[in-house]
Amino acid sequence: MYNTVPALSIIFMAISALIGIAIPVVLFLVFRKKRKADVAPFFIGCAVFIVFALLFESFIHNLILATDTGKAILNNIWLYGIYGGLMAGLFEETGRYTAFKTVLRRKRGNNQNALMYGAGHGGFEAVYILSTNMISNIVMSVTLNAGMADKLTAGVTDPAALQRINATIAALAGAAPTDFLVGSVERFSAVALHLSLSVLVWFAAKNGGRHFWLYPLALILHAFINAAAVILSRCTSNLWLLEGAIYLISACYVVIATIVWKKCASDKDVIAPIGAEGEA
Repeated sequence: MYNTVPALSIIFMAISALIGIAIPVVLFLVFRKKRKADVAPFFIGCAVFIVFALLFESFIHNLILATDTGKAILNNIWLYGIYGGLMAGLFEETGRYTAFKTVLRRKRGNNQNALMYGAGHGGFEAVYILSTNMISNIVMSVTLNAGMADKLTAGVTDPAALQRINATIAALAGAAPTDFLVGSVERFSAVALHLSLSVLVWFAAKNGGRHFWLYPLALILHAFINAAAVILSRCTSNLWLLEGAIYLISACYVVIATIVWKKCASDKDVIAPIGAEGEA
């Protein structure tokens, strides 16, 4: 017999799903209308996330984590955090750099395109991670509350898969309603991260490679915040405390990106840098 999911939890799931969709839409409109960025970097940012994070990175994960070494990584939170962080940094920042040096080469004259790219990259991630998960949770919750829980496990014969479904159902029913807002709060810091790292890699790709060092810096910063999120999640069960720590790190990255922008942007750039108008 399964417990039901509180109606308030479902409402907060819906709010989070809408926030995940709204993030890329709002960012696109702001950077297009107010900062005069081009349209192409937004969609290229979406495409790069799909190719480098969802396809390439996932493929390598499947290869490595299936080995004995991978099992050792999975059983050690420090190794898993560092491994996951480095992989995310390597693939996503390399994807950024590749895009800026190739398909966006002719768009590098407008530095606002760094932000537009970040909006696409981080915005698509918000939809993929937040909105799709919340929609799935809503479907499961409504099915559960309608007394049709058996439909969620119908046809599932694999014991491990059945165990995962039952664990998900138990988590949905047992979680505090406000827990379903944590993901939407986390996405704002994640988007700030992607905007900041896009600025660093943007200037790494410009000016004949004079600031190439910003690319490995972005990779290291990306790896650090991802590893910190994984490791800290094992150290505390307070989701809001965890998000507070991630917000602090993201804020530091915004400061770094702003400093880099001011030092590297050409004198012809007349639009304010990231964070100067409180938008990023």
